[in-house]
Amino acid sequence: MFKRCPNCFFEWPRRVDFLDDPNLEPIGYQVSFDALAAGIFMFNHNCNGTLAIPAGEFLDLYKGSIFKERATGGPECQGHCLYEDDLGPCPARCECAYVREILQMIRKWPKKIVA
Repeated sequence: MFKRCPNCFFEWPRRVDFLDDPNLEPIGYQVSFDALAAGIFMFNHNCNGTLAIPAGEFLDLYKGSIFKERATGGPECQGHCLYEDDLGPCPARCECAYVREILQMIRKWPKKIVA
């Protein structure tokens, strides 16, 4: 099983089932500058439950380049990672930018149509 809602106990057997679910909405990202894969993506479920999933669960979705240096606090940095509810992409040449790109992929993931 990929994930269970802590509020209603709904289960998503696979990650794709989770991503396809129109009843989920990404609401935040808690960065971990020490280990980017340990950052947390936050989701709301339509039952009013909130789910926290390590960014590492989604890293394989990204196929692009990863910058070697962090730009946090520098002139290129717009501070997206510093605000948990900021879901915007990062245009900086920053090590953290690829995780924010994954977040964009999740936000734009095509949802299953519920009949």
